[in-house]
Amino acid sequence: MASSSKAEIVRKLFAAYLANDRKAVEAAFTDDFRFTSPYDDEIDKPTYFERCWRVADWIELQTLERIMVEGEGAFVTYRCVAKGGKSFRNTEFFSFEGDRIRRIDVYFGAAYQNGVFVRQAER
Repeated sequence: MASSSKAEIVRKLFAAYLANDRKAVEAAFTDDFRFTSPYDDEIDKPTYFERCWRVADWIELQTLERIMVEGEGAFVTYRCVAKGGKSFRNTEFFSFEGDRIRRIDVYFGAAYQNGVFVRQAER
């Protein structure tokens, strides 16, 4: 798969999140999908949707700042601004199997509100 195709898969995934299109997000993941973040270690697809799926109506703005594809992986850095003014930047590493996403590893960024750092509470 060409790098541009993987970048397009990432763009479509983020658009599906914003549209609250869970079916499209589920279809983008392999059956053996795994997710890791500072709060989650190697959780499977059903657990991911149980713990992490949220309606995105709280997001005012989402900007994909950078997508860097190499081989079967891609780093994505993005910024979100919540309707209440809080913002954060994350970087995620996507691993692909064909044209589907097999794994996502999330690295959280700092959160800010009105230009001031806001400590994030564990969930």
